[in-house]
Amino acid sequence: MKRLSYDVLEEQGYEGYLLKEGPERVLQFGEGNFLRAFADYFIDIANEKAGFQGKVCIVQPISNGLSDAVNEQEGLCTIYLRGYENGEKVSRKRIISSINRAINPYEDYREFLKCAANPDLRYMISNTTEAGISFDGTNKYEDTPPDNFPAKLTRFLHERYLIFGEEKGKGFVILSCELIDHNGDELKRCVKEYIKLWGLEEGFLSWLERENTFCSTMVDRIVTGYPASEISDLEKENGYEDRLIDTGEIFAIWVIEGPEWLREELPFEKAGLPVIVCEDCSPYKNRKVRILNGVQTGMVLASYLSGYNIARYCLDDPVIMGYMERMVYEEIIPALDLPEEEKLSFAKETFERLANPFIDHKLLAISLNTTSKWKARDLPSVKSFYEKFGKLPSNLVFSFAAYLAFYHCSRLDDGHMVGLRGEEEYFVNDDREVLEFFMEHKDDTVPQLVQAVCSNEKMWGEDLTKLGDFALMAEVYLNRIYEVGMHAAMEMLSS
Repeated sequence: MKRLSYDVLEEQGYEGYLLKEGPERVLQFGEGNFLRAFADYFIDIANEKAGFQGKVCIVQPISNGLSDAVNEQEGLCTIYLRGYENGEKVSRKRIISSINRAINPYEDYREFLKCAANPDLRYMISNTTEAGISFDGTNKYEDTPPDNFPAKLTRFLHERYLIFGEEKGKGFVILSCELIDHNGDELKRCVKEYIKLWGLEEGFLSWLERENTFCSTMVDRIVTGYPASEISDLEKENGYEDRLIDTGEIFAIWVIEGPEWLREELPFEKAGLPVIVCEDCSPYKNRKVRILNGVQTGMVLASYLSGYNIARYCLDDPVIMGYMERMVYEEIIPALDLPEEEKLSFAKETFERLANPFIDHKLLAISLNTTSKWKARDLPSVKSFYEKFGKLPSNLVFSFAAYLAFYHCSRLDDGHMVGLRGEEEYFVNDDREVLEFFMEHKDDTVPQLVQAVCSNEKMWGEDLTKLGDFALMAEVYLNRIYEVGMHAAMEMLSS
């Protein structure tokens, strides 16, 4: 079977949209599944629907990567987006032609720097993992290349400045997609640290500030990647081999903190794409964290101890689904300060995403580091609800009791706590300090355990025993879980 290429598609009589040639307008640090099914997909749609007419040049961020595969397929890759949309099961296939080529700077550093001379280059996109945006003082200007991403970026920006000098319009719009708060601001801070470390000229620093726009962004799309279990059937159906075939969910949103002029210059909105350019990402991030992440963290441990292993199957259980709906619609949404229609629309999309029949999210995988997740995702909703209504939200407090039940284990084994679901053992994965704390309290009675955990200010940033009757409610629910079982205790919440 032939590898995917423009010639193969021509031989097949492919009639879908393709942009075979165009100027490289985007430099992208990262060639992984997420960016191909997210940013490169968006750019492909903008090329077709809004006349963006731009190609992407990928820079491989680490020494081992997919540059060869990208170039062997002339930048082409097949994307499948699948899930529920407005209650309907949907599967969409698109061949992405927005990528032009990939460069491995560890093998051809000169070609990487040569891109700085391209007058059409205007945008930079990065997704180099959460650890990618950091400052490492061991990186040097003369490294070929520096290992650190912000160091590579600084060296490239300086090359641009050396080529074009003070000429206006030759700076970049830099869109950071790493999953950290204020990612664009943090990336800019690291670049300025390298300018200082390397003793680069004041004129370059002035040009950086004047001609370049570092945008913090929030990205959201579950990308499930290479469909190994389906690949034979998909390649047979397509009639070509594709080493970069990628899968993800239908839902997506890209919120970009940027100036108003960016909405016109970067025509995502014109193309009908779910991209929002605004002054502050915080409301959108808060909506995602409170509703989507909040209900996911709030249901996962109770669902696992009720006998389930995969997230989407939990939504077929009327008891668990009712618990989740009450949590979202009666507790999280009423305490969230956003437009009502926007909250309800996002909640509807949340349940469609969680029920996606193409994604098997393992509950134990989602349970990783629940302590910090519950603190960031669910505790703020508990406090907001209490402040607004003068009472505590029962379903969210129950999720805390489920957390206590899940973490109340008997032994440590090779860095994991071991718990029991019936006769079946399971591992609890969290920070070492959390696991050691629970081990210290493994023989506590229910009142002792609740008191110890709730009053652990290092864990929660505050003493939860002072939050109204929170500790008392958690104790009642935990006793009930032990008396009647998790599923029955959850069902009693609705009565």
